[in-house]
Amino acid sequence: MSGDHFLPIQEDFSTIAIHEAQEPEQWSCMEVVTPISTSTTYKQRGPADFKKYEYSRSGNPTREVLEKVIAKLEDAKYGYCFSSGLGANTTLLGLLKCGDHILCINDVYGGTNRLFSKVASRFGIETSFSEIEAESFEKNLRPNTKMIWIETPTNPTLQVCDIAKVAEISKKHNVILVVDNTFLTPYFQKPLTLGADVVVHSLTKYMNGHSDVVMGACMTNNEALSKEIKFLQNAMGIVPSPFDCSQVLRSLKTLALRMKQHSESSLQIAKYLESHPKVEGVIHPGLPNHPHYELTKRQTSGHSGIFSIYIKGNLDSSKKLLQSLKKFTLAESLGGYESLAELPSVMTHASVPPEQREKLRITDNLIRLSVGLEDVKSLISDLEQALKAI
Repeated sequence: MSGDHFLPIQEDFSTIAIHEAQEPEQWSCMEVVTPISTSTTYKQRGPADFKKYEYSRSGNPTREVLEKVIAKLEDAKYGYCFSSGLGANTTLLGLLKCGDHILCINDVYGGTNRLFSKVASRFGIETSFSEIEAESFEKNLRPNTKMIWIETPTNPTLQVCDIAKVAEISKKHNVILVVDNTFLTPYFQKPLTLGADVVVHSLTKYMNGHSDVVMGACMTNNEALSKEIKFLQNAMGIVPSPFDCSQVLRSLKTLALRMKQHSESSLQIAKYLESHPKVEGVIHPGLPNHPHYELTKRQTSGHSGIFSIYIKGNLDSSKKLLQSLKKFTLAESLGGYESLAELPSVMTHASVPPEQREKLRITDNLIRLSVGLEDVKSLISDLEQALKAI
């Protein structure tokens, strides 16, 4: 997918992931692997007279290395890590005040929807939802709109939003544009270069890729926003542990290899499912029949291992299929080395109001797949036997 029809992959991506901010000379023992600094506090030469670090919530050597790496990968000047993806989102809410309005893309991760609709609302921050088209965002702007929030591709219906067009609108109206890049990672998509103000990630997913760390991050090139985010990171205290930061640093070293395989395998499986008699439809932005295929080629270098299908059946059919899988694990989350399958209507998006799910076609026969790194033939065989069960 990263061939002639899509944007070229950044040539030195793996080199950055392996070497950025990780020179052994900076450590006392010349460690090749960044040390895990577990100290919570640091000795001061005098009251309020310290060398660099004061308290681990405010700054930590291991976390700082990770933040520099993820910033560089996203073509950002500044990067900050948080204890979860929703922790990063919560911190960005701290940029707003009572009476402000968020205009959010309508097909968004259920946890983000819940955070905005049921938590931010308690503090007087309003949220409304826009269709995928850029024109819809401009039409739905309010005088008190301070932030536009988009995921692209969306979760779980894999719609693709034109980042550059929405960025033009946000700049025209002096509104912060936040783009969730979790599904594609900077390997396949760089929203900041397309005009976004802030990029957020659930590092839990592809960036870590081993289903053993929960973490989030946000990156920006805006110095004023950067200072605010850093202040909020410290003031709100939503920070990850040094050990978890070390785990993600480890994982980033294989990110390019993993994303390439996720991409190839998911496209192969999606093509297989397109012609299956028990599959009603396949939603994969790398397929030419995807409604936003041309846009996908213009703003990305390919697609990851995440896509969705509609099976021919109802809730019972979906349950039967998911319970029959042997290589795909029935579980929430995505982006790990293992393949996962889930039913968004009752799992990841259960907190989305039923009428909104219906409008978005998050139905009981919509299955979301996260294709891992297993042999693709074994995954196709697994789907074949599970589809037979229905």
